[in-house]
This record gives sequence, structure tokens and C-alpha cells, in this order.
Amino acid sequence: MSTAGRSVALVTLGCARNEVDSEELAGRLGAGGWALTDDAEAADVVVVNTCGFIESAKQDSINTVLEAAGEQRKVVAVGCLAERYGDELATALTEADAVLGFDSYADIAARLDDVAAGRAVQTHRPRDRRTLLPVTPTQRQPAAAEVALPGHAWHPSASLPATAVRNRLDDAPVAYLKLASGCDRRCTFCAIPSFRGAFVSRKPADVVAEAGWLAGTGVREIVLVSENSTSYGKDLGDLRALEALLPDLADVTGIERVRVSYLQPAETRPELVRRLATTPGVAPYFDLSFQHASTPVLRRMKRFGGTDSFLDLLRRARDLAPDLGARSNFILGFPGETEADVVELERFLSEARLDAIGVFGYSDEDGTEAAGFADKVDPDLVAERKERIQSLADELVTQRAEERVGTRVEVLVEDVDDDGSGEIVGRAAHQGPDVDGVVRLVGAEGVARGAIVPVFVLASEGVDLVAEPVGEPW
Repeated sequence: MSTAGRSVALVTLGCARNEVDSEELAGRLGAGGWALTDDAEAADVVVVNTCGFIESAKQDSINTVLEAAGEQRKVVAVGCLAERYGDELATALTEADAVLGFDSYADIAARLDDVAAGRAVQTHRPRDRRTLLPVTPTQRQPAAAEVALPGHAWHPSASLPATAVRNRLDDAPVAYLKLASGCDRRCTFCAIPSFRGAFVSRKPADVVAEAGWLAGTGVREIVLVSENSTSYGKDLGDLRALEALLPDLADVTGIERVRVSYLQPAETRPELVRRLATTPGVAPYFDLSFQHASTPVLRRMKRFGGTDSFLDLLRRARDLAPDLGARSNFILGFPGETEADVVELERFLSEARLDAIGVFGYSDEDGTEAAGFADKVDPDLVAERKERIQSLADELVTQRAEERVGTRVEVLVEDVDDDGSGEIVGRAAHQGPDVDGVVRLVGAEGVARGAIVPVFVLASEGVDLVAEPVGEPW
């Protein structure tokens, strides 16, 4: 299928949103005559979908571009790092044959044609993408049609076939589905709104239709992703749009589980809590962006809440779904953080019973308000606090997994080892893909990938569970 200079490999770094963007790029490249390959060494061009969130992710992206470059192979940087730094990145990273921003995604095949032919490609010049759309959310939808929004291209009335605007890069029984893009919050530590832009929702009909298309490819669980899922609908004139959308997605033929990621605690409305906790087919799973639990630290982050309000939110959710899954991430060493703040975070974590906890040390990010704060925490102390909270988190999530021993759950099988070991691994409703624990099945010979199996939890291994089938898979 390939002719010389026409094979391309996609390498995706960073979050689940980038994975959706890569599948859109794959669809557009395929429609443009490029043959996709998963062998970067053999590809004529390697497209690296970079991450630009934190310093370690930036460095990983740069290293990946360097590793992909070869004498006979072109390499193109796209994604958040390319969008955020553009020509500055191109100047520093001469190994990249092109650095392209989001505005190039619609004609990505033509841009790769230029790269392969050795023609000059204009390097992306960054701009604050928040300025591209009206400040008032309800005025954004018409204007959004003229702005590049990666991951929004699939819709039932597309002029191109669905497979031209999204091409799945694997056959996993779980897939990410973009709910919205951008963010209107002004957290002082976060640069994402500047390069992802203002918040824009996808229309409900488009989301449901894409879920149906994914089901047709063998997907049984969809995970809704965005920068802020609880804002969904605000630019559509309906702040309860997510509550209405969830049952419609759960009714899509072939989809057995719907999961929502990235909920802002301050925007998690009582009715949304009820829908997440009680809607059949929707995983009772709360991926809550707490970031800290000390109110003074959260105020400096320009966020709301604290230990007591966060615990109350979890309590209200567990009143409806006692076995729900809950996870969050936390930043240690934010400017001005004191020992008392860390102790308050320890109090929250000890009472919250979270299933998964991510712990990060604070670092300054270009263009953020916090980068200019004077009361920085010494880097050695940041590392010490991060290690201290990570140790507590490991202990707490292990305890939470132990609490699930002796319960019954339903597991979506995602990996059946065919090397002779017979290991079968999947996830229960309280476990999100990639970031949480898994369930290892014993005595489940013959169970196929993509099956859903009722199981009894026999034991825990750290954050993971060990279970045996107690019913027929479907």
C-alpha cells in the first residue's frame, strides 16, 4: 500500500486527550494517502504528538523527537509542546524537520507531503488560544467552527467518512472520547488554557454518534475526556448537559460502561453526582481534581474547597454508591505551602479512602501566575514532601484495595496473555484505564479479550486485585 516516502508512524505522549488527537491525525493522514505503520524505525516520517504539561513531560517529548530522528527518516513534532513553544522549539530542536501547531491538523497530510519532499514548512508561531474565541461562553459555538479544536472532527454529517477523521490505532475494548476542549479556569499553576484555548463543548448528538461508531469497532467502554468535564454544556446554554448526556451514552448499543474523567470539585453538582453514582451503564467513578486539601494553598492556586467540603462530596457520592471508585492528583510544595498545610493534606487523604492517588512536586511553568510568586518552597523540601505523601498514598490505596477483598465486581477483560502464561487482566468499574489498578483473573481460562466477567475478589496485591469468575462472561 505504501510508496516511497509515504509511510508514517505516530508516537503519542502525554494524556488520553492526546490519544484521541492522534487518532484524528491518523484518520486525516490515511485519507491523504499516507500508510500508517506502528514501526517507527521503518517509517518514512515519524509524527511525535508531544506533551507540554510539566517539565518532565517536556523533556520526555524532546528526547522522543531526538530518538525518532534518522538519516533517512523525517520527524515532525505536533501536540501541546509544539503548540506551546512553536518556533522557539524548532530553533532549539533542529533535529525536527517540522514543528506544527493545532492549526495544521486539518491539512496534516499535505504538510507531511511537503516534509517528505524536502519543501520548506512554515513553523508554528504560538499565540494565546484563549483570545481566539469570545469571552462569553454562550457566544462561542458559532465562532468555534473556525478554530482548530483537535479531537472534535468526528461528527455524523462530516463531509469525509467517519474513518477519515478518526482511525483507531489499536483494537482495545476501551476507547477515549473527547467531550470538550480547553478550560476557562485560571489556576495559578497551570498553563494549559493558554495553548488549549477557551472551553468548547462538543454537541451531544456528535458525542453519542461517535460512541456508536466506536461500539462498531468493538469498544465496550468509553471514557469521556476533556480538560474540565464538569463545565460541559456551559457554552451550549445548558449547565446540566452532562447529566442529560450520560443516560444517552449508556443506551448506545454495544457500550456496556461509560466513564467520566476530570471532574472539578467546585463544579460537581448534586444532580451530576447522582447521575454518576446511579445511572445504569455509567461507572460510579469520581476522578476529582482536588490538587490539595489545605484551603490556604487552594486559594493561592485560585481554586476552591478544602478538606471538609471534599470529604462531604465523597460522602454524598458514597451514600448513593458505597463501592464507587475515587481518584485524584495532588501537588506538593506549591509556593507558600507550610508544614501545617501538608499535615492538613495528610488528614484529608487518611479519611478520603481514595482508590488511586497521584502525587507531583511543584515546579514553575512558563507564563503561569505562580511562577512569579516569591514564597517558593526549597526544591529539596518539595522532594521530601512529595516522597512523604507518596509513601502515605501507597499505604492508603493498598488499604483501600484490601477493603474490596470478598466483594463481587464486574471486570472488563483487556489483556489475555498469549505467551503461554495464560494471564488475564482487566478492570472493574472503580478502576480507570492506565492510571489506576487492575484485576488479575484466576481460573478464567478461555475468557476472551473484551468480555465482561462477574468475579469474586480473592485477594489484593498493592493497588491491584486478584479475582475468580462467579458467572458467565458476556
